[in-house]
Amino acid sequence: MGEGTNIRIGPAGWAYKDWEGVVYPGSLKREQHPVEYLARYFDTIEINSSFYGHIKPEHGLLWCRKARNVNRNFIFTAKLNRAFTHSPMAVVESTSASTIRPHDDDEQLAKQGLDAIAGEEMLGALLVQFPISFKNSNENRDYLDTLVQRFRAYPLVVEVRHASWNNEGTLKYFARQDVAFCNIDQPLLGNAIGPTEHVTSGIGYVRLHGRNYNEWFAERTSEDGLKTERRDARYNYLYSASELQDWKRHIDRIAAKSQVTFVVTNNHFEGKAAVNGLQLKHMIDSIPVKAPETLIKRYPDLELIAEAAVDRLF
Repeated sequence: MGEGTNIRIGPAGWAYKDWEGVVYPGSLKREQHPVEYLARYFDTIEINSSFYGHIKPEHGLLWCRKARNVNRNFIFTAKLNRAFTHSPMAVVESTSASTIRPHDDDEQLAKQGLDAIAGEEMLGALLVQFPISFKNSNENRDYLDTLVQRFRAYPLVVEVRHASWNNEGTLKYFARQDVAFCNIDQPLLGNAIGPTEHVTSGIGYVRLHGRNYNEWFAERTSEDGLKTERRDARYNYLYSASELQDWKRHIDRIAAKSQVTFVVTNNHFEGKAAVNGLQLKHMIDSIPVKAPETLIKRYPDLELIAEAAVDRLF
C-alpha cells in the first residue's frame, strides 16, 4: 500500500505446490514461512485455507507474527468456512438455504480462529463467498440475513456470483447492515454477475478470478464416481496490461468511496496471482515494486516494473 492510498493488494492464499520455484525459492520452507515471505511484497493476503478447514488459533497467531515481522502495515482478510456458504454436495447439487448444512460446532470453531487474528488487530475483513448457484430468492435472502447476524462481530464482505443479486434492493440491504459488496471479475457465462463498482460499507472489496472460459465449469470424475471441479485449471489465467488497466479504473472509483479497499488476485495457478497483484500495485502507486527474483525469472515482464530483485531471506 503506497503512501496516501487506502488500497491493499494481495493474493488469495499462499499454500500452492506450483508456487515452489516460481513465487518462492525452492529452499523457502526450510528457511522462512510463506506468509513472512509474501508480506515483504504485499500488504494483505486473503486466507484461503479457512474456507476448507477452520483456522486453528495457534496458526492464526503464528501467521500474524510472521507477517508483522517484515511488514508492520500488513492486514489479513479471511474466507468464511464453506460449511456456511456451500452445500456439502455442491459438485452434484445446487447451493441454497435448504442445502447448506453446517455442523453444530462449525460456528464456534470458525470464530475461535478468526478471533485469534482479530485480537491481533490484523483481520481486515471476513469474506462470505457463495457460489453462482446461490440465487436471489426469499429463502436465500433470509438465510443470508441470519448468517450476517451470526458473524457481524467481524467486518463482513459478501460475494455473490449470480446476477440476480445485482440490484438496488441488495445494495440497500448491504448498506443497512454495514456489509461490503464484493466486486468480482469472472468468466461471464450464463447468469454470472459482471464487473461492478459497488461500495456498501467502509470496505471496498475486489476479487479477480481470471477469465479462463474453457476451464471454468470443466469437471473431471473422481475415483468414487462423483464429479469434482478442476480447481487449479480454472484459475490458470494471466490478466493482460489492458485488462488490469480497466480494473484499475474500477478500483480507483471504489477506493474513492471507501475507507479501505482490498484487491485480491485469485488467479493463483503457477503464481499468476502474484504477477498480476504486483502489476496492479505498480499501476496504482506509480512506483517500482519489489518482486521475487524467482517470479521475475518466470515472468520476465516484471523486470519492467520491479525494483532491484530482493531474493535474500530474512
